[in-house]
Amino acid sequence: MTDSEPTAATVRIKKYANRRLYNTASSSYVTLEHLCQMVKDGTEFVVQDAKSGDDITRSVLTQIIVEEEAKGPNLLPIGFLRQLIGFYGDSLQAVVPRYLEHSMKSFARNQVQMRKYLEGAFGGLFPFGRFEEMGKQNIAILESAMKMFAPFVKDEDIAQAGIPEPGTDSISELKSKLEAIQKQFDHLSQKRPD
Repeated sequence: MTDSEPTAATVRIKKYANRRLYNTASSSYVTLEHLCQMVKDGTEFVVQDAKSGDDITRSVLTQIIVEEEAKGPNLLPIGFLRQLIGFYGDSLQAVVPRYLEHSMKSFARNQVQMRKYLEGAFGGLFPFGRFEEMGKQNIAILESAMKMFAPFVKDEDIAQAGIPEPGTDSISELKSKLEAIQKQFDHLSQKRPD
């Protein structure tokens, strides 16, 4: 959901002082779980304070994330949350939302491919090469985006400063996990009777 103006197809949700949410399209009260499902279904909505008319969509979506994180399993790593909090008040604060939105759109595009590969995996070997290729594409996109935000910093300067490359540890960790899973699939496929 972007910060764009609501369209005629956008559902309006009113939040009352008693914290109840009212869906004006269906003329019914809804819960945060309903709104969460609407997001998953791709239904555009805007949440307005019933008394003031202020747009409070951002705070309600944040509340949904907090509730989903409390249910577990968690989607947002603690390191990411710390980094995100660190950007509040930083000179790059204005750039971070657009960067994150671009990154999530890129991930969403690749998500469709990942789902297809997983579905195809049941008919054959698990397609690790394809995941690695998508991972490399995502890293390249992220690196190019970061270079746009710091165009005057050279790679050598970053290396000399001792700043680790973003995501290096998690990528090698992911690769080692994928290799372990590949070994398990190989082992299982050798045991499978013909």
